[in-house]
Amino acid sequence: MEQILELLTGLGFSALVVVILLLGVLSSAIKIVQEYERGVIFRLGRLVGAKGPGLFFIIPMVDRMAKVDLRVVTLEIPSQEAITKDNVTVKVNAVAFFRVVDPSAAIVQVEDFRKATWQIAQTTLRSVLGQSSLDELLTHRETINEKLQKIIDQQTEPWGIKVSIVEVKDVELPETMKRAMAKQAEAEREKRAKIIHAEGEVAASRNLRDAAGTMAQEPAAIQLRYLQTLTEIAVEKNSTIIFPVPIEFIQAFAKMFGQKESE
Repeated sequence: MEQILELLTGLGFSALVVVILLLGVLSSAIKIVQEYERGVIFRLGRLVGAKGPGLFFIIPMVDRMAKVDLRVVTLEIPSQEAITKDNVTVKVNAVAFFRVVDPSAAIVQVEDFRKATWQIAQTTLRSVLGQSSLDELLTHRETINEKLQKIIDQQTEPWGIKVSIVEVKDVELPETMKRAMAKQAEAEREKRAKIIHAEGEVAASRNLRDAAGTMAQEPAAIQLRYLQTLTEIAVEKNSTIIFPVPIEFIQAFAKMFGQKESE
């Protein structure tokens, strides 16, 4: 009787071990990937393809799966020191946005697609900076961003990577260049101020010429101007006293003095 109990106990333990092994095999055969992921399957070292999202099965001990995230990745490009086309040393950092469009190529064609894209972005940024002038970098940044995006996207396309946006974040200039640019901006503002002042003087002289011509045609206009000036002064409530002297009176004295000098 005792031998039978020992046999049953041994069989139960063996069955328990078998059940545990079966559960382990099933758990390794069942794979679940999220909506934003894909599972790249390799069977005995050969590429089968990408599966997912959801639940699927693989052959334990035969298949191997590598997960690939399909979401957009934000890649920080550290500051790169370069010399521009016009021999100015600058430090520029940028940011790139990319995502995986071909999971199989991202796993098979390159060892680490994130690191590879990061290195390509750095070298491309230095190359484009060397081909651009400082004015282009400061005023035509959108053109440089498009050029960076196009070059990086072409180089990473065989890896199943799509680079959608590349943006230059900050441009760091030497202090001497900052002072020179500040002086240039100040000179430009002074130039515009002088031009505007000269244009105002020209317009004022033209208006005065037209006003003088009108008053010469209508002698009473100058008397009205006298009265208007007196009205403006009286509004301010000051103690200034003005005696308007007609021009004809002064002209009469001028003629008398001129006759005496001629005599």
